[in-house]
Amino acid sequence: DIDGVPTTETDNIYTLLIGKANVLTELTVNSTPSEKGAHKIVVEPIADEEPLYHYNWVQNNIKKVEKATNGRVGYIYVPDMGPEGLNEFARYFYPQLDKEALIIDDRANGGGNVSPMLIERLLREPYRMTMSRTSSKVGTIPDATLVGPKVLLINKYSASDGDLFPWSFKATGLGKVVGTRTWGGIIGISGSLPYMDGTDVRVPFFTNYDAKTGQWIVENHGVDPDILIDNDPIKEQMGIDQQLDKAIEVILEELKSRKPLPPVPAPRTFKDLGVE
Repeated sequence: DIDGVPTTETDNIYTLLIGKANVLTELTVNSTPSEKGAHKIVVEPIADEEPLYHYNWVQNNIKKVEKATNGRVGYIYVPDMGPEGLNEFARYFYPQLDKEALIIDDRANGGGNVSPMLIERLLREPYRMTMSRTSSKVGTIPDATLVGPKVLLINKYSASDGDLFPWSFKATGLGKVVGTRTWGGIIGISGSLPYMDGTDVRVPFFTNYDAKTGQWIVENHGVDPDILIDNDPIKEQMGIDQQLDKAIEVILEELKSRKPLPPVPAPRTFKDLGVE
């Protein structure tokens, strides 16, 4: 039952949930299709299931990478280059610093302006190691460095700052880019001019060019992947992500030549210090 109305009395139980978003709703539930032994619970339905599907998709990708690489490779999905994307990056980047490699997923990235912050963190390389007599954990300077190969996933929906992120990823030599050519629109808009009918005019205001060549970049073309591969929509519907599978294949091959950080050296002796 949904608020006392049996679901057997309707062809579509979702009709009983019309207008129930964010409204306390009583459900009669059971582990079997029977009223015997059923009990009532009160829930607050949500208006949109998309965040739940998205969360499930990300978690399944993490598990897939974890299983395929025997726990050696991390996975991060970045939905945009705004507050949500930055939060997602921080949420998954720092707990995976113990991984040997990283797959970053920029597909369908909605853009923003924080990609330089992500690139800066991915570029960090340790030049000094730290240790303590009270802990077996070894640290790095700079802090929060992931030493190992990195692969980036892109597609035609990687847009705006989601375009600039893979361009920068390639320009800085962070690693290979897998997928399809990105959207190709990086000219920023500003100076909105409102009109009486509620519409507005957005003015092209700023863009980017290559610091090495002095040439315009990305606009009207996008960023080409190093390895071109598109997902077959039928296979994708079946849960087969060919682009992610290729990224896993590439990063496992690159892991073969990974050079790990040096271990803690042997303790110094008095002789090492010149004391007889």
